[in-house]
Amino acid sequence: MPADLFDGYAHEGFFDEAFTASGEVRPHYRDLFARLGDITHEDLARRERLRDAAFRSAGITFTVYGEAQGVERTFPMDLLPRIIPADEWDHIETGLIQRVTALNRFLNDLYLGDRAVLHDRIVPSWLLLSASGFCRQAFGVPVPQAAHCLVAGIDLVRDAEGTYRVLEDNLRNPSGISYVLENRAAMTRVLPRVFGKMAVRPVDHYGASLLRALRHTAPPSAGNPNVVVLTPGSYNSAFFEHAFLARQMGVELVEGRDLVVDEHVVYMRTTRGLERVDAIYRRIDDDFLDPVVFRRDSTLGVPGLMAAARAGNVTISNAMGNGVADDKAVYAFVPELIRYYLGEEPILANCETYLLWDADQRKAVLDRLDELVVKPVAESGGYGMCIGPHATDEELATIAKRIEADPRGYIAQEVVSLSRHPTLIDDHLEGRHIDLRPFVISGDRVEVIPGGLTRVALRKGSLVVNSSQGGGSKDTWVLAGDGGSR
Repeated sequence: MPADLFDGYAHEGFFDEAFTASGEVRPHYRDLFARLGDITHEDLARRERLRDAAFRSAGITFTVYGEAQGVERTFPMDLLPRIIPADEWDHIETGLIQRVTALNRFLNDLYLGDRAVLHDRIVPSWLLLSASGFCRQAFGVPVPQAAHCLVAGIDLVRDAEGTYRVLEDNLRNPSGISYVLENRAAMTRVLPRVFGKMAVRPVDHYGASLLRALRHTAPPSAGNPNVVVLTPGSYNSAFFEHAFLARQMGVELVEGRDLVVDEHVVYMRTTRGLERVDAIYRRIDDDFLDPVVFRRDSTLGVPGLMAAARAGNVTISNAMGNGVADDKAVYAFVPELIRYYLGEEPILANCETYLLWDADQRKAVLDRLDELVVKPVAESGGYGMCIGPHATDEELATIAKRIEADPRGYIAQEVVSLSRHPTLIDDHLEGRHIDLRPFVISGDRVEVIPGGLTRVALRKGSLVVNSSQGGGSKDTWVLAGDGGSR
């Protein structure tokens, strides 16, 4: 990129992914910056237009709920990629495999095992039973290979010292992988020479890995498993991703009305007649899956689906009831779950978290509300969050009342000084806070797709990176071997 793009760039005391505190380019960014130096302002603007056109033509959109216009917007992608060196990624990958393995063991113990975690009082029973994601209907429903979290999206942040920490576990229907693949495709078209010279680990095998995992976890009786993706329909904010994943796997994208259950067997309506379905990658929340068992007013699901799953005739992924494990209050116990199930120390640390149902912790938090982040335990996408240092007195008073009324419903965390990354803003680069959502697949083995979705808080100073709150993204390059040029 033109050298003057960096004029005035400052890390302002934050951990910067590309520059050291003394302003030196970190070693794994040197080749990239050297290659980008030949690009002019005019050429850069042309490449941005090429990127935008590619995203529009591909329909790469995201719906921001609550906006007056409703609606879909193209997903912003910054042209400067994030780079993770191989040794750093090895640490992340090992930590994610450890964490997801423990979470799968926990869910299997809770819903299909002896519930030893409760008997041994590793997590309070009442806490699990009161989680909005706890699902009594999931008891006894077979989950082949114990792959409850067939796809997990684990949100990581990097603190002021550059240490990776787990911010959230997303174990129900984590979204964003389609943007990972589309960002990579766009980068290879917009900056082909730069990308081609860097030793970047591929991500385009995701569809094949997901399909292999779905087939592997289909009912044992299924000879050649028939897999479908179940979507709520085109009005869902992540519909683009649902269609994308079905295309990537070469399987049918279906809505509830396309499926029927007969004698506890699931069939898909086709022009050739009914076809048996063995594995469903559902992108519908538990409550809407089956009106016979869950919400009776749901028109999105399939009557009788739970009975078919309970009979072992179809596998639904991700499994029902995973929400109990990504409840933000249960998150605080995940390090202990790792020790309990695996006998290992956690490789990736949590962020420091306070449980507000504990009277002492609640009092301490209420005394420091303006210094902390408060989150509702059952929300995702950044909704309902209160960032104390950025909140008004009125907002702090409101969140205090909500905590007092429902202490189980909230947690508080120390504000993490999120790392920043140079990001193209108009005609120059500025630091913007980022996080990382790697995707973990549990099939015949636990596999982490290299990189993940780097989300960017596009508004200066903002710590909210969620796409549903108007954030953007970056392509994430995990370097192979010792990295650098090919």
